[in-house]
Amino acid sequence: MPTIADVAKRTNVSVATVSRVINGTKYVSPELRECVLKAMEELNYRPNLIASSLRKRETLTIGLIVPDTANPFFGELAKGVEDFGFKHGYSVILCNSSYDLDRERSYVEVLIAKQVDGLIFIPSGARTDHVHELLSEEMNGRVVIVDRYTPELETDSVVADNYTGGCLAARHLLALGHERIGCIMRPRYLAHVEDRIRGFRETLQKEGIDIPKALCVRGGFSFTDGVRSARELLSRKDRPTAIFAYNDIMAIGVLRAAREIGLRVPDELAVVGFDNIPLASYVTPQLTTIDQPKYRMGELAAETILRRLKGDLTGGPIRQELEVRLIVRESSDPEAVADKLLF
Repeated sequence: MPTIADVAKRTNVSVATVSRVINGTKYVSPELRECVLKAMEELNYRPNLIASSLRKRETLTIGLIVPDTANPFFGELAKGVEDFGFKHGYSVILCNSSYDLDRERSYVEVLIAKQVDGLIFIPSGARTDHVHELLSEEMNGRVVIVDRYTPELETDSVVADNYTGGCLAARHLLALGHERIGCIMRPRYLAHVEDRIRGFRETLQKEGIDIPKALCVRGGFSFTDGVRSARELLSRKDRPTAIFAYNDIMAIGVLRAAREIGLRVPDELAVVGFDNIPLASYVTPQLTTIDQPKYRMGELAAETILRRLKGDLTGGPIRQELEVRLIVRESSDPEAVADKLLF
């Protein structure tokens, strides 16, 4: 492989001059710079990025840990991280924890060992003690938590207004005249999802409507889990006339279960999800849902990391909460126009 010395020999300059051209550390005349670049191209010379990163104490990489790469929500969020990073010269290392705490900790250790410049982290569960020490000591403020409330980690965070999202879903179903409403909750406790359910419940309670325990079930992470949870609710003697699911994957499972038993949506059963994944507007009927700014959440997380690295953002951890919106589609309102937005 050609070396920096070969480039220097080809252009009849010193190795130091070639290094200045590569790293932009000192002034080199435009003519000489062009000559060096031409020689690099002719020799197919590629700078040693590893050596350069060791000298500069930066690797131009960001680590990203998500719980489930199969979930379109995390896919769109990851795209926001990757696009912003790429635009500013950073690569992203994506890790999938699969909702496994041991795997999650292992990935944190791997990314720290690879000396990533920053870490964007979506914890898979409510527990964070297994990574608390690693993040606080090794990353030293170069961590952003996304889509989760984890004040014990004392890191920057980017979240959506989940409580308001739950309120919007409840108001929509109330406006349609529903009183017997079922709810599919997350299988394990997470504060941000509980906020959705709390906003939903409290809005209903203000109108004198309580969700019976029999109409609240724990869902899962897959479309199959959504079907199973919906079957459980719809098999009740007094089945609900509407179901609010903690995410779109569960809600799409409800649509499948309703079709299996011959229930007409939304005439006999209204369905509302949360997230607004791309599939929500392609299923039949199209899914009413709460839209989270997924791409922007990822983009903002990457931006926050880079601002910390450059020193543009100083001081203690900041929490950035983004607005959500209700998107009314056919699964709740038979007269809904596709993709009509209600804020």
